[in-house]
Amino acid sequence: MSHINQLLGLISAWKARDIDGVLSFMHDDIVWHFAAVIAPPLKGKVKARKLLAAMALEVRDVTWRIFDYAEKDERLFVEGVDEYVSMSGYLVSAPYAGVVEFRDGKIIGLREYFDMGSVNALKTGDAMKEHVRAMIARDAVG
Repeated sequence: MSHINQLLGLISAWKARDIDGVLSFMHDDIVWHFAAVIAPPLKGKVKARKLLAAMALEVRDVTWRIFDYAEKDERLFVEGVDEYVSMSGYLVSAPYAGVVEFRDGKIIGLREYFDMGSVNALKTGDAMKEHVRAMIARDAVG
């Protein structure tokens, strides 16, 4: 299975709120930088499960999309938008770039880069900026 298809499988599991399904794509020794420049990484599936469980309580109607990607050896580079409705009913659209690393057919490293300030503003009901709306109005792969 290609790396992009593995990531798309993980995304499908997340959209279905299937935490075990998401974890099935991750290596036991996953190092997940869920907010790469803001917080230290999570290490291991136990901590990944805790984060996913907490996130599942905060989001609904997930439409996470990948726009472009490139694969090189055991790395996948992606550009996309993590989009969902918050439990407060606000649409949150977080354009991001990410690097996904693989070992033994599983995701061993995940680094996600996005603007947390914009995400937090959208969570409180601020309007999405028009240039962001235009940037994410693109077709997704797969």
